[in-house]
Formats: sequence, structure tokens, C-alpha cells
Amino acid sequence: MTSATVSGETKSPTIRPEEAAHFGKLAADWWDPKGSSAMLHKLNPVRLGFIRGAIDTHWGTDVAGRTPLDGKRAIDVGCGAGLLCEPLARMGAKVTGIDAAGENIAAARLHAKGVGLAIDYHAGELSGLPSGTFDLVTAMEVIEHVADKPAFVSELAGRLAPGGLMILSTPNRTAASKLLMVEGAELLGQIPRGTHHWDDFIMPDELSELLHDAGLEMGAPKGIAMSAMKGLHLSDDMKLNYIVTATRR
Repeated sequence: MTSATVSGETKSPTIRPEEAAHFGKLAADWWDPKGSSAMLHKLNPVRLGFIRGAIDTHWGTDVAGRTPLDGKRAIDVGCGAGLLCEPLARMGAKVTGIDAAGENIAAARLHAKGVGLAIDYHAGELSGLPSGTFDLVTAMEVIEHVADKPAFVSELAGRLAPGGLMILSTPNRTAASKLLMVEGAELLGQIPRGTHHWDDFIMPDELSELLHDAGLEMGAPKGIAMSAMKGLHLSDDMKLNYIVTATRR
């Protein structure tokens, strides 16, 4: 993967070609709630619940309003086939989605056209986008897949508009996540094999440091847990996965 150049500055690549290829192979059934991305379909409503609460808290929007992002620009980095981009568009945002896999972007464009949503999709490095900032920057389950995590967080920070809000989610590097998310879920076929590499998982204090180095302050992390009674849900238990906000310091 070659580096991208923006405004005369050469940026280090963050995309791992093997990761892009892995997720590109899943593009065809990304929108099938019973297909290889079934776990993402279960995870998405949980993430959206957190995102909506964070939006209302950050901008003081009406919790009962249907378009809290009206007039705002949002970007979802590592958007896959658009599972998060489409709800953000329905919340009123002008949405951009970018993903490493061109196959995912093709699927995202096709699906958005089918449901009548105008979303600006791009394939490649975030640094390859035209210059510009966004009120809301999201990167869900992405940072654990990138080659250069400090460079990636710096790129995210550079896209955040003054007064904007960033939201990230990622697996935690714990014994529980290794057992359940990597060895268990992939062995049982709940997550496609090769999706996760436990050594790349990031603990909350590590993510906080990365964000701090990029000029951002991380909010209190919230766990995404799983139980037989509740399924996936927001929790104080962060052993498997967590989601956070970040704002400029």
C-alpha cells in the first residue's frame, strides 16, 4: 500500500493490505443479518445507543428529536458497507464513509442507493481524502486493524472540527477477549476466522494515551458486554469491548 500525499505532505500508510483483503471478501453479504457480519448487526444498535446519547450530551440536542445531526458533517472511518453511515444520515448528518476495501465501498454505495440515501463513500486511506473537517468522527472496531496506531489517531484528530465529537469502539486486550472473541467466537463461526489479532487489541489506558498525544481528551469508557439474558449491551464491564468519546483538549 503506497503512502498518500495531501497538501504536499506525505503520510505514512495505516492500512494493512491483508486486513483490507480479509474484509473485502465479506462485502457481498455485509448487509445480511444472518451472514458473516451477523455479529456486527447485533453490535450496531448497541453502538448507536451510545452514539445517540453522546450526541445529545455533547450538543445539547433534544433527546426525542429524530435528526440531532441536522446541519452537521459526519465521517465514519472504516465504514465497511455502511452499517453506521446510514443511521447517521437518517439523523440528519451529511455523511462521508471511507474504508480500506473497495469491495465494501461498492456494496455500501449500492445499498445506500437502494434505500435513497446520499452518502459520500471513498475507498483508501483517510489521508487521501480532500482536506476538510467533520463535526462527528467515528471509527468503530477499526483501530485494532491498522498498521500505525499513533498515525491513525493523528489522522482522526486532524479531521475533527473545533467543538466536534469523536467516538471510537474497540476490543479490550484481556484474557476474556482472547478466550471469547478470538478463540471462541472465531472457532464457533460467530466471527469470520482471521478477523481479530489479540495482540493488536488496545486497553483503555493505551487508547487514552494515544488520544492525548493527538491533542484529544478521552471520556469515560463504557463497556460493551454480552450475557445470555441481555445479549450485547452497554455495561460497566469492559473485559470484551468498550466505546469512548474524545474531544479536543
